[in-house]
Amino acid sequence: MTLDSLKIAVMSLAAGLLAGCAAGYTTQSKTTADAQAAYAAGEQAALFRLQKPHGPVVTVVGPVRNSSLTWTSDLTVAKAILAADYVGSADPKQIMIVRNGQAVPIDLQQILKGDDVPLLSGDLLIVRP
Repeated sequence: MTLDSLKIAVMSLAAGLLAGCAAGYTTQSKTTADAQAAYAAGEQAALFRLQKPHGPVVTVVGPVRNSSLTWTSDLTVAKAILAADYVGSADPKQIMIVRNGQAVPIDLQQILKGDDVPLLSGDLLIVRP
């Protein structure tokens, strides 16, 4: 449902409620409040759908500029930290992957030696300075 079609649906609901009001079923102030609440709820739902990431993603938590990354089959911890634009004042002290509810600590020395860890779609990467 597009935002325009949602607005039309809410206006139709308001018109129906106003008709009910004219017939003596409810008050105009109640009808207006109901219509405003429905409109606000519709706007919030539309904004949520626009902000919801599309496709497979990896989320990065920590001092980064980009917290949501599009997952690709070659995405690794080091690549994700670079793509997220890490802005910590020092190298990360702790890195963890949360996958399927399980937190897995990552050895930073392992990464620095070139033994990178692949990420999966839906992973949460926590980077602590």
